[in-house]
Amino acid sequence: MGKIRKFLTSPKVSLAAFGLAVALLLFSSVGGARAALTYYSDTYGSRVQTRNIGVTLVENGRDVSWRNYGSSADGRWDEGMGVLLEHMLGEGDSQEKKAENLVVGKAYQEELCVRNSGDIGQYVRVIIYRYWLDENGQKTEKTQKMSPEWINLNLVNSGNWLLDQEASTRERTVLYYNRVLAAGAATPLFSDTLSIDNAVAAKVTQTEEKVNGGTKITTTYDYNGVTFCLEAEVNAVQEHNAKDAILSAWGRRVDVNEGVLSLR
Repeated sequence: MGKIRKFLTSPKVSLAAFGLAVALLLFSSVGGARAALTYYSDTYGSRVQTRNIGVTLVENGRDVSWRNYGSSADGRWDEGMGVLLEHMLGEGDSQEKKAENLVVGKAYQEELCVRNSGDIGQYVRVIIYRYWLDENGQKTEKTQKMSPEWINLNLVNSGNWLLDQEASTRERTVLYYNRVLAAGAATPLFSDTLSIDNAVAAKVTQTEEKVNGGTKITTTYDYNGVTFCLEAEVNAVQEHNAKDAILSAWGRRVDVNEGVLSLR
């Protein structure tokens, strides 16, 4: 994970000063998909089809992570693990070897959705994690004081994406798509922009030092050295017996009426 050596030396933070690496923005994931796709109760396990199911996380029109099961009986799958926000900042002029500055408070495009990359209908769930780490990659008292909401992933299409308030926390947001997602189809976006709140740069400490008969005032940003992290995890279950499959796989009680999912 990248370290931010000089975090917020000004409201506009350059790529170099920010120490921004792909790892800083952490990883998208469909790592929980296997358990969700293969864990069923004995009462109806013989009637569900787990083969040919697949799910893909799409970011700004690009496939960023996926897991697709094949038709073979050995349970193997094709998997790709990408990185969220890898292309958020521009590459700049290659001759000058400069990159776009990351501006605190600026909204960057972060259009996320889910595509059914299998060949059977399914229901999908998305879990979003937002948190802060210190310069050593640890959660500390300092980072615990930083609100996950300062990592502002703007959620959209609340009519289609249901917020599970019971399962959500300050750092974790759980969303359910409320329709059957047909094979090859994509959901509406569940987010459209990402920004870092100006509150990150607002907390400073000033110290005074006598220098050559005068006073030198040094301003230090209290959150110097921190790293912000964003993760998205996608799970899916087949539409057949979806009500029981969701309870068995995700422990969530839902109702499904004419293909429309609602949370109890």
